[in-house]
Amino acid sequence: MVQYLLSTYTEEDEGSRAPMTPEEMQMFMERVVALESEMDAAGTFVFGGALHGPDAATVVRVDEANLVMTDGPFAESKEHIGGFYIINAEDLDAALSWAGKVATAINHPIEVRPFRQTGRLQA
Repeated sequence: MVQYLLSTYTEEDEGSRAPMTPEEMQMFMERVVALESEMDAAGTFVFGGALHGPDAATVVRVDEANLVMTDGPFAESKEHIGGFYIINAEDLDAALSWAGKVATAINHPIEVRPFRQTGRLQA
């Protein structure tokens, strides 16, 4: 098994869209819970989470051997990572299949990346 990161992307200007109604939010959460239950039952689910917006980010850099901390995202972009899943999958095709299910459930783009195999990762 290989571990993959499924990054969910969201657009910064989504605040301009009308917020979900309680019914829409309930349907959204039902899709997410069903997807995570399916992942768990298949032995795929490792970990997942949602992130606060980029305005909550702090960037830590080394500048001439000193740590410098600044507010905000590392790179300015219209899209940012809104959340992620770490999954176990047999291969890229299996990971892409799960990414398709995530994209369908949350209606956002998903980036799929395999983890580099190091001594610290456990499949």
